[in-house]
Amino acid sequence: MKAKDALGRHGEVLAADYLEDRGIRVVDRNWRCRTGEIDLVAYDGECLVIAEVKTRRSLRFGHPFEAITPAKLTRLRTLGVLWSRDHWVVPVALRIDAIAVLDCGDGEPVLEYLKGVG
Repeated sequence: MKAKDALGRHGEVLAADYLEDRGIRVVDRNWRCRTGEIDLVAYDGECLVIAEVKTRRSLRFGHPFEAITPAKLTRLRTLGVLWSRDHWVVPVALRIDAIAVLDCGDGEPVLEYLKGVG
């Protein structure tokens, strides 16, 4: 596994733990289809949550949230519908959340969480 991929997977594990510590139940990770990939699928009560996780070692190339464009949000909403269909789920509501993970490797990673980004 490439170092970048390993960093991303590590960030997704941290993000999943972060959500679960807040009572949000993670039900799927790294779900893929032809349209793309969902990092984390979770439930916050009855609301289906599609969580995009962006992990960086530094802010050298910008904040992780800057990588979540309007086009990416549109694709995530589409992926949420596709995941629901694939799993025979009719969600009461669908929400897109974003989690930024900064992990420079020499201390505790810093996580930022935004609910309902798109």
